[in-house]
Amino acid sequence: MPFSMTEIRRARIAVAAMFFTNGVLFANILPRYPEIKDMFELSNSAYGFTIALFPVGAIAAGLASATLVRRFGSARVATTGMILTSIALVLAGSSPSVALFGIMLFLAGGLDAVSDVGQNAHAMVVQQAYGRSIISSFHAIWSIGAVTGGGMSALAIALDLPLPLHLGIVAVIFSVVCLFAQANSLPGRDPVADEEHVADSEEMKASIGVVKPRVVWMLAALVLISIAGSIIEEIGNSWAALYMTDFLNTPEAIAAFGYISLVGGQFIGRILGDRQVDRWGNRRVAFVGGLVGAVGAGLALAFPSVPGTLIGFAAAGYGCATIVPSAFDRADKLPGLQEGTGITMISWLMRLGFLGTPPLIGFIADSTSIRTGLILLPIAGLLIALLSVVLPTKEKDSVKSLKPANRSGS
Repeated sequence: MPFSMTEIRRARIAVAAMFFTNGVLFANILPRYPEIKDMFELSNSAYGFTIALFPVGAIAAGLASATLVRRFGSARVATTGMILTSIALVLAGSSPSVALFGIMLFLAGGLDAVSDVGQNAHAMVVQQAYGRSIISSFHAIWSIGAVTGGGMSALAIALDLPLPLHLGIVAVIFSVVCLFAQANSLPGRDPVADEEHVADSEEMKASIGVVKPRVVWMLAALVLISIAGSIIEEIGNSWAALYMTDFLNTPEAIAAFGYISLVGGQFIGRILGDRQVDRWGNRRVAFVGGLVGAVGAGLALAFPSVPGTLIGFAAAGYGCATIVPSAFDRADKLPGLQEGTGITMISWLMRLGFLGTPPLIGFIADSTSIRTGLILLPIAGLLIALLSVVLPTKEKDSVKSLKPANRSGS
């Protein structure tokens, strides 16, 4: 039987809570990375390799999401994964050695990847029930969560809260939020899991093996544009605060706004994204966004200052705002692929951007300067603009007819 509108509305709030929590959790530790780097006396290269353990964990665990979603349901996977992620981050912040810190970061990355697929899968279920596209709004809420988390971290730094206490408070608060989200998610068997919307590795191989070469190349291009977007996000995650403290000599509490400005720009881009895509299409929005990000970040690096850097990071965040949701949507509708193959491949492979960016910037920073390393920021923006041709020109080309979901998943 169909879901009632009350259930659907409550589930939309629940999914919004999942995305908000997912944004908050990791954002709370990111502005404190400079403190962690100093505590363990890491070089830029060692720092880059250490924080890369988070995406390594994500890549290692990413494909397990399909099995977990089918067995336990997407909402339960998302909420349980985030509770465990918060615990792993507390343990990371409490680590007495860099080795233990890296292990906990690896574990947090794996749990984050699983919960990320779970929340996106349940968002698709809710979207089906609504009968229209609402996925971009959830990604915008993730950005609100990231801004909130960054602000909480800046406040914790200003109050001189010890890192374990700070992350412990965050874990308790948002574990309660996760329990609320689980209680209000759509009940019954997961339609997304029934329809195999989240594909596993064997299904992806079988699916890709029978499609036309043009579709494979299209999927590869979508992966590349997603990686470009993830490079911009990773620079904000791991290097924005460090660039402002080490190169611009900004106090740590103020340096936290480097990350906040990037995800804040991303939030604005996602709030405006649905309306802009409706009017101009995914392709044009991505093209203009890529250029805005490249020019803004390039000018900020060419003429370094605190205000200019914050504006440049915000422009980069705005430029990449619609990339991942648009790529997910386009990949999910490529002809010849089994349901979910495209979205799972992109979700998994785009994490290569998160994996490769920290060590590369760390190596460049040790060889030259951190400012030189951040040249990847405008380069990623230009790559987005160039690859925007793989996205549809009109919203109607990318939004397929959605049928109401039901309890049985049939």
